[in-house]
Amino acid sequence: MTQLVKRFAHQIRVPATYMRGGTSKGVFFLLTELPAFARIPGAARDELLLRIIGSPDPYGKQIDGMGGATSSTSKTVIVSKSAHADHDVDYLFGQVAIDKSFVDWSGNCGNLSAAVGGFAISKGLVAAERVPENGICTVRIWQANIKKTIIAHVAISDGEVQETGDFELDGVTFPAAEVQLEFIDPADEGEGDAGGSMFPTGQLIDDLEVPGVGTFKATLINAGIPTIFLNAADVGYAGTELQDAINNDPYALQRFETIRAYGAHKMGLIKDISEAVARQHTPKVAFVSPPKSYLSSSGKQVDSTDIDLLVRALSMGKLHHAMMGTAAVAIGTAAAIPGTLVNLAAGGGNRTAVTFGHPSGTLRVGAEATQSDGEWRVKKAIMSRSARVLMEGWVRVPPTANQLKS
Repeated sequence: MTQLVKRFAHQIRVPATYMRGGTSKGVFFLLTELPAFARIPGAARDELLLRIIGSPDPYGKQIDGMGGATSSTSKTVIVSKSAHADHDVDYLFGQVAIDKSFVDWSGNCGNLSAAVGGFAISKGLVAAERVPENGICTVRIWQANIKKTIIAHVAISDGEVQETGDFELDGVTFPAAEVQLEFIDPADEGEGDAGGSMFPTGQLIDDLEVPGVGTFKATLINAGIPTIFLNAADVGYAGTELQDAINNDPYALQRFETIRAYGAHKMGLIKDISEAVARQHTPKVAFVSPPKSYLSSSGKQVDSTDIDLLVRALSMGKLHHAMMGTAAVAIGTAAAIPGTLVNLAAGGGNRTAVTFGHPSGTLRVGAEATQSDGEWRVKKAIMSRSARVLMEGWVRVPPTANQLKS
């Protein structure tokens, strides 16, 4: 006897590569290999990416998708041949919310930026004559979210991307090949009332009033990614905290989210506080402190003599397990400008690089700042990450409502 089976549409296959870049992981796509309805920005694309990652998930686990249930692992990247002069590829980053139904396109991921160059080379998007048989390939990346240039220096051996190596990155368990990144002119162009200044309020330090929470000294900066820097002591912390100290405290998380919303408003990124809920990726909130010794999340001892300052940063509403790459650019930029909270936490004065302590260990970032007509400018910020392919082939996804319509 034949049993009747209720019929549903079959899953679709989308060519994809699952990659680690820095301390993040994400699903990478070639624009030309996405379904036709997802090759242009809009609700249809977002719907597809949400379903691929496994969001929205009220359980917060993303079990039915490629996401890893953290801000560091709920990410998507779309790469294409560049439409911009003197660039090899265009790189678009989508931060996928875990328990909500939206993709935030408002900023870059500095960690996944480290994987874009290797992905572009392996997919043939970099002209063959520019890829050495052995040596370093310079990949010119147009970061489409923030309209900035990133230069990736990718190791090549025997004509292929070299992913294995001995470069160690705190927050990543295994060593790999070093990828040096240059973030060119990293200061944001500014949105809304933010104008075009690196410091949207025109001040190195502001009094940030947060109704019901308090008034805090804050450095509000647009560099790498819009970031609100606070003093750790002002928000009741030492600066040595690991994830559980913040993420297991709902009151602390709500407090930081309120601070973030009012900071976003003061920076001109939103017109009304209520808009912050739909803009979780930016701005970031971070708190800084002078150097202290502490035990990192891996059990590694970090000595105060090995670092210039401590930084803890929140991403998508939670304390990050290490440091976002774009926030590291903001840290390096702010540290290079005398008088910011970051610079003062590092001891003040003129600096071209800092090593800071984060929950997983340490990171060094360099930046050189100049001042002209009262305006600060940073030509570029430099740091090293690593990246490698974890899996490649096709991601399977149930057809979305938009795909069923097409």
